[in-house]
Amino acid sequence: MVVSADHLATQAGAAILALGGNAIDAAIATNAAIAVTGPHLCGMGGDLFALVHHGGEVHCLNASGRAGSGADAAALRADGFSTMPFRHDIRSVTVPGCVDGWVALHERFGSLPLRTLLAPAIALADDGFPASPLLVGSVAMLDERARAALHELSSQARRPGDRVRRPGVATALRAVAEGGRDAYYGGAFGEGLQALGQGWFNADDLARSQAQWVPALGADAFGVRLWTVPPNSQGYLTLGAAALAHAAGLPADPDHEHWAHLLIEVAKLAGHDRPKVLHEGADGEALLAAISARLPQFDRHHAAPWPMAGHDGDTTYLCTTDAEGMGVSLIQSNASGFGSWLVEPTTGINVHNRGLGFSLQPGHPAELRPGARPPHTLSPALATRGGDLAAVFGTMGGDAQPQILLQLAARLFHHQQSPAAAVHAGRWALAGPTTGFDTWTSPQAPTVQVEGNAPTEWAEGLRARGHHVVVRPEHDSGFGHAHVIVRDPSGFWAGAADPRARIGSAAGG
Repeated sequence: MVVSADHLATQAGAAILALGGNAIDAAIATNAAIAVTGPHLCGMGGDLFALVHHGGEVHCLNASGRAGSGADAAALRADGFSTMPFRHDIRSVTVPGCVDGWVALHERFGSLPLRTLLAPAIALADDGFPASPLLVGSVAMLDERARAALHELSSQARRPGDRVRRPGVATALRAVAEGGRDAYYGGAFGEGLQALGQGWFNADDLARSQAQWVPALGADAFGVRLWTVPPNSQGYLTLGAAALAHAAGLPADPDHEHWAHLLIEVAKLAGHDRPKVLHEGADGEALLAAISARLPQFDRHHAAPWPMAGHDGDTTYLCTTDAEGMGVSLIQSNASGFGSWLVEPTTGINVHNRGLGFSLQPGHPAELRPGARPPHTLSPALATRGGDLAAVFGTMGGDAQPQILLQLAARLFHHQQSPAAAVHAGRWALAGPTTGFDTWTSPQAPTVQVEGNAPTEWAEGLRARGHHVVVRPEHDSGFGHAHVIVRDPSGFWAGAADPRARIGSAAGG
């Protein structure tokens, strides 16, 4: 089965399964296709994380990029920055890890040639694809400078359905298909990135693989074992909040406003100190233990005051499974929309701004420095039951990713809802005032955004408990594009794509 935020990408993955490929092959093909059709979400200029269940074990890939050799926090502070620049600044760009991630996944688990897996994406880039409503809407939000940099997209994606061709991306994909990662990072894209950086990156930075196999982080909750990527990912927040919710005892009815209140409060307990404690060297098990110790702080009846005691983002998520039981939970991102709004000119590949996660506070463990990985919002999820794969699931959503995954996990495993019921259900999300990446850094308490299709009693009930609530439209993209595949009681795969993605789809065979 294949589930993604773009029906063309889902078709690419399903075609690979039909050729006899496995779940990894399908995941690479799906990601490559949406890297072409969804540059407002992800692409070859972004990062990648993946969880793979195979042979009774959970394997974890961190393909998030590192800062270039020219990274200099003091220079940014001298220029007047107290936080990392958000857009139009190469200093928020780290070496993109996506292609290294594809290559690492393929080398370890792939069964078909890489050129076969990338062929559907190359065809989409060469022949063109219809612009999605979300792509058109994202282009419309670009400023004049960004529209000039992203001219290939802004000149073609004017209305939904307009044909968009990306010949430079096709050339880059062919380079990877024939020459692997060195043909990409050491070829036209790498040379262009160095030119953009003007000393921020050098050849050695690009020669170093950004992909690393690391032990997955796990925790028990809701009758399953939940797995995610350890720091520098924020995935520990999903696990920690789920364990708190399980210990606190969820109400029987997920439509009751107390259900939303409980999950909101455990999410706040888990995440409020994230800016202080999340960095690439953080101990995930220790972070989970610290969250578990906060259970006595949980207030069953009222919103906790802010700041608490103690210490809109764009991404794409996809999942695949195969007949042999392998499952892949893969997330890939530009960080915010089109990322930095900078483009490598030869290939036309827009590059991410994932460096926005770094701190500019002197001495902070996540302070910007050469070769460092920034704290990362990307956090795919996977669940096992007795060692067997129970589900692969994930979402986009910036800071809100763990909150969305918490709600999905509760619905799927505690309430035993179907994938479609869990994915379609209304959601809440905590939000900072500006970017979708400032939930925990703003001095003011986060707003509780409630989706318009959530139970009607949520908004007033949460307000009565002291939450600052804003009601948003139904099935709004700000509440993520969450996709799920679970093993149903009959042993079949059952999946659902998020309607918030507008053109997402699930396909099986």
